[in-house]
Amino acid sequence: MKTTIYVLVLLVSFSIYSQQKNKIQSKPFSTKDKTVRVYTTADDTNLRLTLTDTLVLSPSKQPLESEISIFVEPEKKFQTFLGIGGAITDASAEVFAKLDKEKQEELLNAYYDEEKGIGYSLLRTTIHSSDFSSESYTYVAEGDKGLKTFNIDHDRQFRIPMLRKALKSAKGKLTIYASPWSPPAFMKSNNNMLKGGTLLPEYYQSWANYYTKFIKAYEKEGIPIWGLTVQNEPMAVQTWESCIYTAEAERDFLKNFLGPTMKKEGLGDKKIVVWDHNRDLMNQRANVIFSDPEASKYAWGMGFHWYESWAGGAPMFDNVRKVQEAYPTKKLLFTEGCAESFDAKKYQFWANGERYGTSIINDFNNGTVGWTDWNILLDQNGGPNHVGNFCFAPIHADINSGELIYTPSYYYIGHFSKFIRPGAKRVSTAASRSSLLSTSFLNEDGKMVTVVMNHSNKETTYNLIISTKMSTLKIPAHGIQTLVY
Repeated sequence: MKTTIYVLVLLVSFSIYSQQKNKIQSKPFSTKDKTVRVYTTADDTNLRLTLTDTLVLSPSKQPLESEISIFVEPEKKFQTFLGIGGAITDASAEVFAKLDKEKQEELLNAYYDEEKGIGYSLLRTTIHSSDFSSESYTYVAEGDKGLKTFNIDHDRQFRIPMLRKALKSAKGKLTIYASPWSPPAFMKSNNNMLKGGTLLPEYYQSWANYYTKFIKAYEKEGIPIWGLTVQNEPMAVQTWESCIYTAEAERDFLKNFLGPTMKKEGLGDKKIVVWDHNRDLMNQRANVIFSDPEASKYAWGMGFHWYESWAGGAPMFDNVRKVQEAYPTKKLLFTEGCAESFDAKKYQFWANGERYGTSIINDFNNGTVGWTDWNILLDQNGGPNHVGNFCFAPIHADINSGELIYTPSYYYIGHFSKFIRPGAKRVSTAASRSSLLSTSFLNEDGKMVTVVMNHSNKETTYNLIISTKMSTLKIPAHGIQTLVY
């Protein structure tokens, strides 16, 4: 009886809390008596998420054409923010295990603590191995179609312990999802986890069952799984773990196997994300899957990466917006991005951080609800990676010295993740000049967060105009600012 009463009290308390938060967000945003706290990070300075100013607001006036302005209209709200975070891969977990306890604690606080760090709230992990593992492996024995040998013992050594610690550091407030890079070799047309290949039809059901076994095994270990993606990069034949699905193949696997199997196994509430590849082909994938009612009903939304610019072209930000316009009931989630071609001489290469800032602002302004970086931690060689595909992470660990190396990417991501919290609503924001990029979110506690990025070579003076109020401030060359008010 006492337990029942306790649960009822919790439910009532949560309901009242939710109603209060909704009231805060639904009532008109007021700038009355508000000051603007300015946090700045900039190249060629020692400013790193540093509180650099506190501004007062005055009545706004018509800006001149010669002035640069950021316009925020608080009453125009858009998508709800899911979170920002990164991936805990085998590589991240293996490097983490080599750090002493003090450095482990520092890393966990740096990512997951809202006060001491940048407050990550989103986390991706892998279903068995990816390139960022020390070796290829699966959870079943070769040829085990019935999955009778399924076990996650491999992950208990490094990855699961790190995931548990991350959850603890985030006070349990982590949205975790998982992605497979390849089915086991025996299930594929090329009999190899690497170098592409396709899932053989006779293993469709076995592979669908594999996802459900993974989710149940991880949740038994205390790792709650919010959802999964169908396949990492389904149109890339990689030298590492990879598997090809055409749009029609992914649609039919989702419609006839994965979706029904998740529902049958009591996992129908888990979110299924399709595509999980670059922005270039995302519109065609959306058209094929979301236009099929039987497939679409199982798809929460679409994941995407940023590597379409690998051949030297510009990022295809408009494609994100076009999917959102065509399928407004589906969610958009950035599932992976990192700076490739690791070079230890470029730890502090500022353009890597600016790439993050540019992508995050554009992706959110085009309707994205969450943004996930790739590995949260790699070693001084950009690994481990069993095929030599070494990359940058926001934080590296020099295993020889035991020190952590913070790169500009860490701070650029932090300008968003530290201040914009899950449940926030994106608010209409625009810049009057292309030298500045900006986005804004209204948190559930009533605080507005505006991020402004200057990717020019000049210090810039600009007006922050919030409805009928304004203030004027400066942003350094190659700098990023978060304004909280």
